[in-house]
Amino acid sequence: MRILIYIFLIVTFTECTTGNSKVTSQKVRSSVQISDDSVLNLVQYQTFRYFWDGAEPTSGMARERLHMDDIYPHHPPKIITSGGSGFGLMAILVGIERGFISRREGFERFLKIVGFLERADSFHGVWPHWWDGETGRVAPFSKKDDGGDLVETSFLVQGLLCVRQYFKDGTEEEQELAGRIDALWKNVEWDWHTRGGENVLYWHWSPNYGWDMNFDVRGYNECLIMYVLAASSPTHPIDPAVYHEGWAMNGDIKTDREFLGYRTVLNHYETNNSPVGPLFWAHYSYLGLDPRHLSDRYADYWTLNRNHALIHYKHCVENPNQFKGYGTDCWGLTSSYSIKGYAGHRPDKDLGVISPTAALSSFPYTPEKSMKVLRFLYNEADSLIGEYGPYDAFSLEHGWYLPRYLAIDQGPIPVMIENYRTGFLWDLFMSCPEVKTGMNKLGFAVQNQL
Repeated sequence: MRILIYIFLIVTFTECTTGNSKVTSQKVRSSVQISDDSVLNLVQYQTFRYFWDGAEPTSGMARERLHMDDIYPHHPPKIITSGGSGFGLMAILVGIERGFISRREGFERFLKIVGFLERADSFHGVWPHWWDGETGRVAPFSKKDDGGDLVETSFLVQGLLCVRQYFKDGTEEEQELAGRIDALWKNVEWDWHTRGGENVLYWHWSPNYGWDMNFDVRGYNECLIMYVLAASSPTHPIDPAVYHEGWAMNGDIKTDREFLGYRTVLNHYETNNSPVGPLFWAHYSYLGLDPRHLSDRYADYWTLNRNHALIHYKHCVENPNQFKGYGTDCWGLTSSYSIKGYAGHRPDKDLGVISPTAALSSFPYTPEKSMKVLRFLYNEADSLIGEYGPYDAFSLEHGWYLPRYLAIDQGPIPVMIENYRTGFLWDLFMSCPEVKTGMNKLGFAVQNQL
């Protein structure tokens, strides 16, 4: 089995490098038993390497995508992503904690990334979705999406604040780095994206097209973190009404609807009355936001996310479309590569494509069920595993996969697995005093963990 080969290589070559780093023998000895911990260590190590060895070298940031077949039909590998890099910052912190790299090596990479962000294009402090990693100039995501992207900026700030918290009490130079991150965070003009004072946040603003994208973010999707950070800003905060009237639609965000026997809790508004969205909605905002015992007047967020994952699981187990391979060890639908380009897979839009990040990033919610998928991938479907972990998507029904990766899909895997194992990133992010203030302002209840 391929997992045995990987573990043999890691144990035998304890001096093998990841970039200019080493996997320490202390961390890999326990891998010999091929325990659950060993498999988790392995997938965390491989997916971390996407953001370490696979990073764009000038900026240190995450490439939008890495194609191991070296075929890039649209964008070259110098294109880097803001949101995916936020996930990558958190993955690198996992790498330090797990001993894949040293604290010093991680610190030096963060220095490079922060230096890039200080000089790269931004718009009212808000970063674009993509840059050219070599120049720092915006790379348009689409014709009019050539300016600030507040959602992707939120994912990046989520990661930056975790790095700040990690180094804030460290050495003098580490504290200096934390201060520079603090300045970047305070420079983001969240209130600008209310479009002159409306009680809602808008996703995009362009210096060339203004508000033409006209995407006001309402109802449940992946964007809760954006509203939390906007309320938490010490310099450019939003009023609570922006959250309650905009995001929560004056309470219409709530729903009593059930799907496949589970309450959906919130109205998955963006999916045109779909019963449930792609599974990344249960991941992106909750890489830092701790959903355990988290609630407000609209939802219990642990129930929300756990039910979301269980709906996807039950759909794949019941397999109404009779797709080959679906079952207890092969489940999980989310936005990813697909047979024809990119698609937002979900139960009511199931194309027979499984995206490994869906189940693997759901470890906190469905640990036993997610472990079955992880074991399947490494024990039975090893052709779907590459240098940086599981490839982005596959279809046993159609005999299809590509040896390709996306940053936004690889990043949540090591981070959410670490949250399942130790709560590490949750603890870092929730320790931010501004976040506590902002969540209190919005009416969140956050109970202390036992």
